[in-house]
Amino acid sequence: MQIKQCNTLEEARDAIDKVDEQIVKLIATRNDYIKQIAHFKTSVEEVKAEDRIADVISKVRQQAIELDLSPNLINDLYVRMIDGMVESEIAEFRNAKGL
Repeated sequence: MQIKQCNTLEEARDAIDKVDEQIVKLIATRNDYIKQIAHFKTSVEEVKAEDRIADVISKVRQQAIELDLSPNLINDLYVRMIDGMVESEIAEFRNAKGL
């Protein structure tokens, strides 16, 4: 990703705001896929998918290291995001199965 050189505080903040907008949209897209996944599962335990969560966390930690970003920061963000999305997926699963 190409980072432009900002010449003012306002310009840097505007750039950050644009990145934040993209991040939120990407998180919403991820959540939409999570809701779709709920329809392929057969139990709440399968929804929780602890092995998959561990795999995702491992991958994003490694990506953070490669991008010279704190893996602990990414770990914490993903754990929180995944926890919330698992709750959303469980609700979607129960709704789809009429539970």
